[in-house]
Amino acid sequence: MYGFRSLDHRPHSVPEGARLRRLSAFRPLPERSPTSMKLSVVYQPAVPASTSPYRVRDEQGRELDWANVFLDGQRLRQLSPRSLRIYAYDLLDFARWFELQHRPLAEITESTLMDYVRHQLEQQPKPTPQTVNHRLGTVRCCYRFHTGQEIPAGKVHFQRRYTQRFPLGCGRRRPAVARSFRLKQDRRVIVPLSSEEVAKFWQSFRTYRDLALVGLMLLDGLRSCEVLAMQLEDLQLAEGQLRALGKGNKKRVVPLPPEILEVLERYLRLERPLTNSPALFVSLKGRHRAQAMTSAGLRSLFRHHRVSSQVRRANPHRFRHTFGSDMVRAGMSLPALQHLMGHAQIATTML
Repeated sequence: MYGFRSLDHRPHSVPEGARLRRLSAFRPLPERSPTSMKLSVVYQPAVPASTSPYRVRDEQGRELDWANVFLDGQRLRQLSPRSLRIYAYDLLDFARWFELQHRPLAEITESTLMDYVRHQLEQQPKPTPQTVNHRLGTVRCCYRFHTGQEIPAGKVHFQRRYTQRFPLGCGRRRPAVARSFRLKQDRRVIVPLSSEEVAKFWQSFRTYRDLALVGLMLLDGLRSCEVLAMQLEDLQLAEGQLRALGKGNKKRVVPLPPEILEVLERYLRLERPLTNSPALFVSLKGRHRAQAMTSAGLRSLFRHHRVSSQVRRANPHRFRHTFGSDMVRAGMSLPALQHLMGHAQIATTML
């Protein structure tokens, strides 16, 4: 050692009358010329608990009903604000293109989605296959939400049969059917940081807060969003552990290594300003002093230390991946590592 949420909804049978009523909700915005067409995502912090704070609207403040009704439904599922934001921008990108087609959403087919993919691949900068596939998944989920059915094939058919493997190789293979169009995604290989790179980056820090931030990623495998969301009440210093709030609002308890425990105690005793903020990590200086640290502040912190340490590859996710690689080399079992890292599927742990 060193010093989404799935958007998958199963289709269900819907009476024809109810289906037609749902399809009628797919009404486009009033027709307008392409030059005056401006849609955007607006954030409203003060909204009821059943309403998404992210709204898709046009330049006159009119809401895009089919998109916002779907977002409200996801808010009822208790999805995180970050997930709602991602889905809102997915639908925004699709709506900006589809509203220019002057067709109702009820007429969407897989052929329509192919045209949408062509449009995306012609943009500069071109989105990655992961981004395109996520947008397609959001559109399909929105269609299922309103109609209770899958998007019809249209003129093209991408249905194919394949054999599904179990992640650990146990059990018999199961037949499965792929029904939708997706771009091929290259498997990403994240190279962990070396011991020398970690040491150089670690030595560039000058505050206990920054050491604790990076230490929780490197020695506990926490995500950056989990570190920033941590509250004072999540720390259990006497027991040498903490509670982490992961994706899907799933909580898990992870142990605190002695090195991080000592750094956290010094940060709380010597550096953390007196404040009513429940956040564990707050800004130490400037006009935002004593306020909860933000993701923008964390990105700025890493940019600064990448330059000062000359470790260009350092980022929060790479520290988390380095933790996973170290645990595997130390002989930790994959199920135990899956729990520590908060993965829903063990296949993710194996990447």
